Amino acid sequence: MVLLLFTAHFFGFLFYESKLPRVIGEIFGGLLLGPTLLGYFSLPAMNWLFGAFPAEGKLIALISNFGLVLLMFISGFEIQRSFSREDRRIATAFLLGATIVPFLVGVAIPYLYNLAAYSGPNGNPLSLAIIVGIGVSVTSIPVISKIFIDLKIINTRFAKIVLAIATVEDVIQFAALAVATGIGSSSLTLNLILTTVFVTTAFFAFGLVALPRIVEFTNRSRFDVLIKYHPSRYALFVCFSLVALASLLNVNIVFGAFLAGIAIGTMPVKVFDAAKAQIKSISLALFTPIYFAVVGLKLDLVHQFDPVFFLGFLLLSTALKGSGALLVGKLTRQGWLPSLNLAIALNARGGPGIVLATVAFDLGLISEMFFVALVLTAIVTSLVAGYWLRLVKGKGWRLL
Repeated sequence: MVLLLFTAHFFGFLFYESKLPRVIGEIFGGLLLGPTLLGYFSLPAMNWLFGAFPAEGKLIALISNFGLVLLMFISGFEIQRSFSREDRRIATAFLLGATIVPFLVGVAIPYLYNLAAYSGPNGNPLSLAIIVGIGVSVTSIPVISKIFIDLKIINTRFAKIVLAIATVEDVIQFAALAVATGIGSSSLTLNLILTTVFVTTAFFAFGLVALPRIVEFTNRSRFDVLIKYHPSRYALFVCFSLVALASLLNVNIVFGAFLAGIAIGTMPVKVFDAAKAQIKSISLALFTPIYFAVVGLKLDLVHQFDPVFFLGFLLLSTALKGSGALLVGKLTRQGWLPSLNLAIALNARGGPGIVLATVAFDLGLISEMFFVALVLTAIVTSLVAGYWLRLVKGKGWRLL
């Protein structure tokens, strides 16, 4: 943990000072401690550090998951609540143009071009098609949220629209990933597919509609003593309760934390202002850097890298998502700069891109070359998004 924290903070600082996303520096710090560098030159040293006893990997994963949960919780209560009719119109249009259309094109690609070599031992043409569709259309909530937080633009209208689009995207794409993983097994049924989609959608509706009302009722009831005297404890209780419920329902835990953050964000500022600051401070100092460092720790870019396939997938996915966003920007009469800002921000694939790669590879649905291409695409697109948004802010250009 000491080494993960040190490398994450050190390289995060160096990247930030170099006008690059701090989060990519944190991933880079973990990369140096993993099989890509330390493991390549001294595998015994890497095993001594991160495999000293059987449960060590599970303990590191637990701390890493805390980082992901708390980052999404912060992102939820940091975003603005107001959402005008114009904002809804923009978000819906970009969701269609920059997510739905690229996803459908991505699904069609394996049927137009033979990608069988990139399927895993447990994969089939349909599961591969769905994974390609998700891979070319995914947007990262954790990474783009961290970039917004680092640049202090998390409370802007631009960030609110991007996160709204990314949140709806992830509902669709994680449901699609659940279908793809089910297709890869022998137990797939239509009932299972419909149940997965229904439960995910119902959970999301509960988090957006019912949970804020439950929190508000608690604040106005005789139980408000817990909120009044222990707001941090109450906020964390709500967060991890919803995360636990998401896990029990087989819904991605990111949604639980993010929706809990939105619910806490509806509370009066005077009640939770200090609690938010406390949670944010400890999360961004300890848990979140470890989460991103562990992402880097898992990568092996020495033995599993095909530059031709990686560049092809990177250019294809960027072109599909970028052109869709720019076309929507033109149709909705946005300026070229706001449309470009949205296109680049939505192209940051980060965490969900890596989650997609890891889940699909672990289940044998994709090959090692495809796994590396997905991970590197997530890192490169996030790097470009962070650099561009920092440049836009530094130049004083308008985001939206």
